[in-house]
Amino acid sequence: MFIKKIGIDLGTANTLVFVPGKGVIINEPTVVAISLDDNRILAVGDQAKEMLGRTPDMIIASRPMRDGVIADYRVTEAMLRYFINKAAGSFRFFRPEVMVAVPAGITSTERRAVVDATLQAGAKAAYVVKEPVLAAIGAGISINEPAGHMIVDVGGGTSEVAVISLGGIVASASVRVGGNKLDQAIAEYLRKKYNLAVGDRTAEEVKIAISSALPQKNEQTFEVRGRDLITGLPKNVTVRSNEITEAIADQLREIIQTIKTVLHDTPPELSADVMDRGMVLSGGGALLRNLDELISQATGVPCYVAEDPLLCVVKGAGIALEHLDIYKRSVMSQK
Repeated sequence: MFIKKIGIDLGTANTLVFVPGKGVIINEPTVVAISLDDNRILAVGDQAKEMLGRTPDMIIASRPMRDGVIADYRVTEAMLRYFINKAAGSFRFFRPEVMVAVPAGITSTERRAVVDATLQAGAKAAYVVKEPVLAAIGAGISINEPAGHMIVDVGGGTSEVAVISLGGIVASASVRVGGNKLDQAIAEYLRKKYNLAVGDRTAEEVKIAISSALPQKNEQTFEVRGRDLITGLPKNVTVRSNEITEAIADQLREIIQTIKTVLHDTPPELSADVMDRGMVLSGGGALLRNLDELISQATGVPCYVAEDPLLCVVKGAGIALEHLDIYKRSVMSQK
């Protein structure tokens, strides 16, 4: 196998792998199943996600990334090795160069952990690049020109907001609110209103099926199955989309507050550019219905959803790897 470069978007919810010339070759959940008896990794990705909430005592299915950063180093390293081997083959002549996307608000210790885990997993060189920069490249924004571009990347664990000019981040903020927090808010709402206990997977299904950032005139409904907290028996409840809008309102308010903070910190010249061009919405959270409209209403700045928002970061990693000389300045940390 002659794969020399691999781009990885190591997300809290999903991990995507991009190989230049081939495109996105892996898109799997960031979930690992571990056997407690011998501390062995049993499954990674899709197989492990099937086990979430369904494992016996001796197996744990968990997410090793929390809020966009490594929560369990050993498991993350094993997961990276799995994805690198799957992309480049376990028998390879060259160790690949790997570029990993990390949140903009990452600390130097967390950054070091990502570099070390990637090198331990079999990379020749590890580049760590901030997610908003890669999301902007993947969304087709030419970040090296002297003009302000604003990107809002709503992921599973974090939402990253940044204004980019001349290849670097001028103003940025990160909030640990993303798709996972929305799932938790939906589960909490169902618990309080209907005395219904549901798992994260069910809450995510509700979010994907009927959630909207703004109230809708023609409401959709969804039947939720869970456990009645009073009787302890299985129970079905029908929820409406506007109830879910109400459930996730506080989390969306936090994201909007972060966007306003970045707009406040942006130099006036770049603010004018952002007003002209609007802001670009990427990440899995961009798929939430009417989120772009809600942001436009709250900030007065036009907002557009990028093409293939889920793939922006990993595509950006692939493009940056292919043109390392052009994006060298944006690739802050290298080893």
